[in-house]
Amino acid sequence: MADTETKEPHASGEEHHHPGVKEYVEIGVILAVLTAIEVGLYYADVPRQVAVPALLALTAAKFVLVVLWFMHLRFDSRWFRRLFWTGVIAASLLFFVTTILLTF
Repeated sequence: MADTETKEPHASGEEHHHPGVKEYVEIGVILAVLTAIEVGLYYADVPRQVAVPALLALTAAKFVLVVLWFMHLRFDSRWFRRLFWTGVIAASLLFFVTTILLTF
């Protein structure tokens, strides 16, 4: 077994590979870089039509990284992943529909 991974038994008896310290540090550095880009975009003289979608995309990327690695969703069963993403999609749709209805 590599020293960057650990094996932990799952409730069903099968083993899942979890990332080690090195991978967590790499994800942390990626998150820090994405955050620095977000801060730079906020303070830069970038038109709103470009900045807002870029900030939303960067935020979504950070959300996915945190959920997949730090919340271990990447290593959970498919059932938990589907349940989580169904909730995320439903909440996002509700947010966008409400925003559209309140805007117009």
